[in-house]
Amino acid sequence: MLSKCSLGFGAVALGDMFSNLANATHGTAPPLQRINPKVDSVIFCYMSGGVSHLDSFDPKEELVRRAGQPMPVPVKPTMFNNNGNIMPSPWSAKAWGQSGMVMTDLFPQIAACADDLTVIRSMTTKVNEHAQGNYAFHTGFPFMGHPSAGAWVSYGLGSGNKNLPSFVVLQSGEATTPHGGVGVFSSGYLPAEHQASIFKADAAAPLEFIAPVYSDEKQRSSLQFIQKMDDAFLRTAPDTNVAAAIANYETAYLMQSSVPELCDIKGESEATKKLYGLDAENKFTSAYARQALVARRLVERGVRFVELSCLSVGIGAGGAANPWDQHGKLKEGHQKMALQVDQPIAALIKDLKARGLFERTLIVFAGEFGRTPFSQGSDGRDHNPMGFSVMMAGGGLRGGMTYGSTDELGYYAVENVASIYDLWATVLHLLGLDHERLTYRFGGRDFRLSDVHGRVLTPTLA
Repeated sequence: MLSKCSLGFGAVALGDMFSNLANATHGTAPPLQRINPKVDSVIFCYMSGGVSHLDSFDPKEELVRRAGQPMPVPVKPTMFNNNGNIMPSPWSAKAWGQSGMVMTDLFPQIAACADDLTVIRSMTTKVNEHAQGNYAFHTGFPFMGHPSAGAWVSYGLGSGNKNLPSFVVLQSGEATTPHGGVGVFSSGYLPAEHQASIFKADAAAPLEFIAPVYSDEKQRSSLQFIQKMDDAFLRTAPDTNVAAAIANYETAYLMQSSVPELCDIKGESEATKKLYGLDAENKFTSAYARQALVARRLVERGVRFVELSCLSVGIGAGGAANPWDQHGKLKEGHQKMALQVDQPIAALIKDLKARGLFERTLIVFAGEFGRTPFSQGSDGRDHNPMGFSVMMAGGGLRGGMTYGSTDELGYYAVENVASIYDLWATVLHLLGLDHERLTYRFGGRDFRLSDVHGRVLTPTLA
């Protein structure tokens, strides 16, 4: 039976390849209708290493009252199991804005935008290690091989600007890729044109080889020849990677002029540069400010998904790949990390609002997990995946609200418990995409960013 049906199996495989190819043409989205989209672009401010929710968006008075006492509940294994007693936050908490949202003064300028913020205080993840956490947060799976959220958004929406990639990761100064490597920005099994392009926002050449070596006429002639050969190959052997390569050649050609212009901020007013902090004496602030400003320029030009990268200040185990990871010297490390991102992100909110872009843009501020309410050693905090905070701001959200809560110690999420799948389902919903229908068939299964989970967090929606 298998012998007689062997050609039939081949035909099934060929049909699947044709189907995937048909749904993966450059610049077009899969056959999904956007339903009441609120935003067109996402700016993902990723706090690699795990920013402490207890010292920022979810302060707890009980930590002050029980300072120095043993935890009154069983403690789960931590990364290093060097667990101390309850440690209160070094930062003061108060109500901010007309909404009265309670936050600490770790991020005073972001907190001053409280009425524009939506804070999820009940986020959870199932992983407690950086590389797995980064993959889980970016792709929904704690290991490499799956598409990053930015790749899914690019695939779902198509290109908003043919001269630029749809998914861009910005770096500046000594910022680098989080633990897990560039796979966290991968397109996985999606067509390759949806993977991230990494721009060095403050470099003379934001991308390698961005300056053309040959004349425009010679380049165009070469591209036409390559495309002719690839098209002939595709007619006999459909391959999504070849189709993606054709698209990438064309995008790379167009980027030679668009990327240098994008990263050249000379035309920005001095007031705008000062707003973001490009003139800051602190080199980390000015470097991150460059990313935030270029992120605004990217979404202004129709780029769908932009991710910003933090720089390490080298304190408390917070290395280049995980700068927020203060297992020791929490106060010193978090204070310097906050100084880096506070002004630029607050400026991004204000600038988007001033330019009429805030309602069409979604900002997501998150790390891969939170931190423990008890100390690690004498002055650090270990990883806590069982309850932490994510901040969002932008179109389609109820500003000035918090959703969900952790227990009185900020250890476990206990009310309206949310997952990373819920977060991305909500982001896709705001983009006008149904997270259950945005799928890609691979290995005989329809995969999606929210896996088989996820629900839209409707109470957060305007």
